Amino acid sequence: MTAGERVSSIASHLGLKGKMDAGVSVFNNVPMAPPDPILHLNTLYKADPNPHKINLGVGAYRDEQGKPWVLPVVRKAEHIIIEDPALDHEYLPIDGLKTFTEASVRLILGKSSPAVLENRYVGCQTISGSGAVRLGAAFLARFRKAPIYISKPTWGNHRAIFADAGLEVREYPYWNPEVRGLALKELLDTLKSAPNGSIICLHPCAHNPTGVDPTPEEWKLIAEVIRDKSHFPFFDCAYQGFASGDLDRDAGAVRYFVEQGFELLVAQSYSKNIGLYGERTGCLTVVTRTPEQATAVRSQLCKLQRAMISMPPAFGARIVSMILNDEKLFGQWMVELKTMADRIITMRRELFNALSELGTPGTWKHIVDQIGMFSYTGLNANQVKVLIEKYHVYLTDNGRISMAGLNSGNIRRFAEALDWVVRNVK
Repeated sequence: MTAGERVSSIASHLGLKGKMDAGVSVFNNVPMAPPDPILHLNTLYKADPNPHKINLGVGAYRDEQGKPWVLPVVRKAEHIIIEDPALDHEYLPIDGLKTFTEASVRLILGKSSPAVLENRYVGCQTISGSGAVRLGAAFLARFRKAPIYISKPTWGNHRAIFADAGLEVREYPYWNPEVRGLALKELLDTLKSAPNGSIICLHPCAHNPTGVDPTPEEWKLIAEVIRDKSHFPFFDCAYQGFASGDLDRDAGAVRYFVEQGFELLVAQSYSKNIGLYGERTGCLTVVTRTPEQATAVRSQLCKLQRAMISMPPAFGARIVSMILNDEKLFGQWMVELKTMADRIITMRRELFNALSELGTPGTWKHIVDQIGMFSYTGLNANQVKVLIEKYHVYLTDNGRISMAGLNSGNIRRFAEALDWVVRNVK
């Protein structure tokens, strides 16, 4: 009897069918998921043949020519790394490259932070800021599960990440459309009414999507309520240094909370401020009460990370580590970081001036008052639809625009399109 005949005989004995039923699939009940709004918008932009199209949707820095900009300091670090004869491609530890994570912790908390000086912190390398949020959410879901409050509006991926980790997602008011600024009273009232011990997701700088940040005095009020209610702060810091050009200023809220004795989590990203979008380089920083707690937290983060991604990638972390730990490279980065921040600030001013010259109805001072990559224009979905279809200007339905998508070659055209839409579309 041949091997094939033996298999057929055994199958027949067991009553097995010779073929799968072509009409039955384990995937029959899998529905199509809706496209990601930002990525879908970018796809539409790329497919648009209009030579005057403007992309204000994607959250990535563009230079004056509308092109991606690789920071010269990054090129320099890349060459140093690649030319190192000792370079290998071995696995990193589960919690990442230590010179990177230690530098990241000090960047966000400050070298003289009480948490740093007392060695009660953890730095864990992650798959950029998104991975840091996800790892932090998974940790909290296991060891401090509570409802998590996100700002309304917030970054489009926050709700999905926290819900996927098993946390109950609620919202606190953030945007006041009447003043086009912070809804401070409503925010504080919601935090006061939230169950004691809730998790509060906060943007320390360059709030996405509004570009509206609390003042130092407003941060003190927020911290006071969080302390009184025993809430737990979870900062998502995607734009340190990119917002104002000043690393210390942009980390001010996080450092204030640490100085006030809070335990907290901070998700850090190097996509924007060093331009390592595709390298997916980030860090989750945890501040604990004692060094012993930090050791235990690190062990659990490693356990979670091992199950999620095993260990993080090396190249982006090596670039950031070299820049943060080399005095000359760090100084060069500061100059280039300020170049990006200043260009965006200039675009805000020029857009405001153009709208003022056109006499566009409404108040537009919020464009220069807001900070960071994004501006929450106040446009509604109907107006956005017309901007896309009539003027080939791509932005999200909530009226958020990426200021980095503007330059001297398109800003007047955008201002005129915005002016027409405000006057003619309700």
